[in-house]
Amino acid sequence: MHIVARLQQMDELIQEAKSMPLSSSVLVNREEFLELLEAARSELPEEIKQARWIVKDREELLAKARKTGETVVQKAQDEQRRLLSQEAVVREAVEEADRVLAEAREQGRQIRLEAEDYVDAKLAQFEIVLEKTYKELARSIGQVQRGREKLRGVSPAQEEFGAEETAMEQGA
Repeated sequence: MHIVARLQQMDELIQEAKSMPLSSSVLVNREEFLELLEAARSELPEEIKQARWIVKDREELLAKARKTGETVVQKAQDEQRRLLSQEAVVREAVEEADRVLAEAREQGRQIRLEAEDYVDAKLAQFEIVLEKTYKELARSIGQVQRGREKLRGVSPAQEEFGAEETAMEQGA
């Protein structure tokens, strides 16, 4: 199951939990919620593996682009040498070789730029997924912590001003 689905299950568990009378607190089955949380944690490394794959894809695309560029440049240089060896067309050969070489460099540059754009887009998508996952997980953890505090009997005043200040007011 995907991490977002696990977070959705946690959200539903909290949404469907029984409300405490005269309170915004809810009762949540701790074991059930902890199981969902553990399942979500176990699925996080898959997201990280996806990031590694994207980086690996980027490196492979860049290596391929370099190799293609080098091949094209080598062919252009070979063509340049061949044309230079012919005395009658020396001037035309140089111009043609330069054009082919420039074209090869431009093609190599375009391939590299496209590869970098592709990898950047994939990394941006992955970043969005991770940020969304992090926010949902942080929100869920906050809800669990508030629920646990309320179950321990922390009053809203203690929650807002701290346990020491409210204890001093009660004793005074």
